[in-house]
Amino acid sequence: MTANPIFRGAATALITPLNAGGVDYDRFGKLIDWQIAEGIDALVIAGTTGEGSTLTDEEHREVLRFAVERAAHRVPIIAGTGSNDTDYAISLTRFACDVGADAMLVVTPYYNKATQKGLVRMYTAIADASTKPLILYNVPSRTGVGIEPATYAALAEHPMIRAIKEANGNISKIVETAALVGDKLDIYSGNDDQVVPILALGGAGVISVLSNVMPKATSEMCHSWFRGDIAASRRMQLDYLPLINALFCEVNPIPVKAAMAAMGWCENFLRLPLTEMEEAHAEKLYALMRQHGLI
Repeated sequence: MTANPIFRGAATALITPLNAGGVDYDRFGKLIDWQIAEGIDALVIAGTTGEGSTLTDEEHREVLRFAVERAAHRVPIIAGTGSNDTDYAISLTRFACDVGADAMLVVTPYYNKATQKGLVRMYTAIADASTKPLILYNVPSRTGVGIEPATYAALAEHPMIRAIKEANGNISKIVETAALVGDKLDIYSGNDDQVVPILALGGAGVISVLSNVMPKATSEMCHSWFRGDIAASRRMQLDYLPLINALFCEVNPIPVKAAMAAMGWCENFLRLPLTEMEEAHAEKLYALMRQHGLI
């Protein structure tokens, strides 16, 4: 872990409450307030879980601006500004810096993909344009391209590249990355079922889907570890595993949108190509939520 991480603990990859008319800002604001009151350590806005890929450019910018203003420096706001169009990613990043976001979450380029050289050049261009730190987001299951450990090591030399959200699912690769980057980059788990394993490698926390429904508990899983209560942290990781699996039994954010709707935080409304959760899957999810007292 670096001496000054962007956040330490759990950041919620926050849903964006939507309805047929667009973004429901009333619910969005209340959701931000609740997350902070529950003790979340940071919020990620307009990422994968926030359906950033189907927000219009105007909506994307407005949800970033709104979230920064609503949070009012109570927790760091991390803006999803990645794109497979580097110029657009730079434009979004500059906007997010201007409105006061604390950091950027920048996914690898999807569809057009890239070589490792291309990733270095893309991330360097975005970092050069940013006045706030970048978290590199590696999720090859979605984008078709992954960041190699040696590429992380090269990018770690840029002063604005400060952290990794690692969702490649390959612990061996993450171990190799941790060995190469040392204390130059913070590593955040991008998978809720790997929080404790990544903390064990010196990770700084998690960017979480689970924390949409359980912000306090997800943060506590991390902070128990930091306090040295390894047994409690491990127990939470294992106890929450069935719920985590249910939240990923269909493409994210389909299940978590259903879960948050059941809790009254949003309508169960998604934009195509995402569709509502299959009824059989939803019933299993709701049963697990009842077990945890969420509904």
